[in-house]
Amino acid sequence: MSESSNKPLSPLSPGQWSFTRWKTIGQLEALEVHHPLFEATLFLQGAHLTHFVPKNESNWLWLSPNARFEPGRAIRGGIPICWPWFGDPARNAPEVRKRVKTKNAHGFARTALWKLENVNESAHEVEIALSLEANRDFMNVWSGQALALLTFSFSVRGCQLTLTSTNLGSEPLSFSQALHTYLPTTDITRSRVLGLGHSNYIDTLKNWEYCAQDGPVYFDGETDSIYESGEPMIVVTPESSRKITSVGSDSTVVWNPGPDKAKTLSDFPDTAWQTMLCVETANAASDYRVLNKGQSYTLGVLIGRG
Repeated sequence: MSESSNKPLSPLSPGQWSFTRWKTIGQLEALEVHHPLFEATLFLQGAHLTHFVPKNESNWLWLSPNARFEPGRAIRGGIPICWPWFGDPARNAPEVRKRVKTKNAHGFARTALWKLENVNESAHEVEIALSLEANRDFMNVWSGQALALLTFSFSVRGCQLTLTSTNLGSEPLSFSQALHTYLPTTDITRSRVLGLGHSNYIDTLKNWEYCAQDGPVYFDGETDSIYESGEPMIVVTPESSRKITSVGSDSTVVWNPGPDKAKTLSDFPDTAWQTMLCVETANAASDYRVLNKGQSYTLGVLIGRG
């Protein structure tokens, strides 16, 4: 999925970076990319991308105006990394659930401090790699040993995230995960998702009932569905069209809190549900993954022009 360029990417030490700079935002450290063709903002906490902005365009990601940048607090918007479990632990498969020692949703990766592994820059692309080792530091919430390596690739064709999980333990490791992408819209009622027609899905708002999708996904109030599909999608809003291409995923989550749930969410304005939607590349519900000792698995998404 990575874009090739005329000039190969080369690793650079911090003093040599041409386009990438450290910046403190709120109480968190971030990497800001100011490339002639695009800009991006990536936080070390949560390996959390909040901005991808091609030249002369607005942010391709939705970020809450109430987002708070504090240690241990998940950032509302952008692309949170849900790992090594997705959603409510109790709603995960038994093999995933047995390792989770907390009732908190979406794993610990989105509030953990990731390690910068590398920055590669070229005239056409910037790649940033971050890692998180799930070791004894997390044993109070999860029993497992794993390494997550997340690579971000930014170019004029879009932004790509590639998350590779490796089982460092001696026993088989079951996990679920999601790249929880928030996208902006000027009007949720005039927005739709193409590419999920004829897919089966779990409607979590109807006691996890199985349903069949017919045609595009429209938004009429709260939406929280897990589709049994990893096919490419087009997200159409009044102002833009984005293509979502996933790798390593056979499940897609479509979410909007609607007016009532919006009032209960942290760092989320009551009316913000009208201006955002989530289309999440996932391994969720029955689409969880199992790794034997030393095995790796990659989940990825490319967000491009529709």
